[in-house]
Amino acid sequence: MPQKPQQTSGTTSKELRIIARPATTIEAVKKDPDKLKLLTIIDHLKIISERSLNSLVYALSKEKNIKFRYSFVLVDQIPSSKELSEDVRVLLYLGLVETEPTLRKLRLTSSGKEFLGQNKLDENTLNELLKAVDELKERILSEERVAEFSARPVRGRRRFRR
Repeated sequence: MPQKPQQTSGTTSKELRIIARPATTIEAVKKDPDKLKLLTIIDHLKIISERSLNSLVYALSKEKNIKFRYSFVLVDQIPSSKELSEDVRVLLYLGLVETEPTLRKLRLTSSGKEFLGQNKLDENTLNELLKAVDELKERILSEERVAEFSARPVRGRRRFRR
């Protein structure tokens, strides 16, 4: 039976795209130094937003010359990385990281802390990373506070009329 040709001019269609990704396991995370670095950063800072994590990893790679495989795009002077976001989603999926429900920030789970305790970075890399994170921590956290403050809904003043 002949198929009808698809119309392309003037009409729009909604199309479901399925993107196949290989399943990531805990073993793959053990072998990936970037994911181990992310876990170490989140553990060291205790809690951080995904946006601030993007800014921190960008600053670490540009200013402190710490190697990451992430490519960044600057959108209105805010760094964003698709690969970094995918790695965060993988860590969330595996249960190593969770999202704080009220603040919508990332933190390590108990299984993430246990995993990180068993699979640490080598001592030299760990010390270099933590030193660089401590140097950039105040700047990143102040940017995070400004973003929180500007995103906070503005409540109107109540005016009582008599």
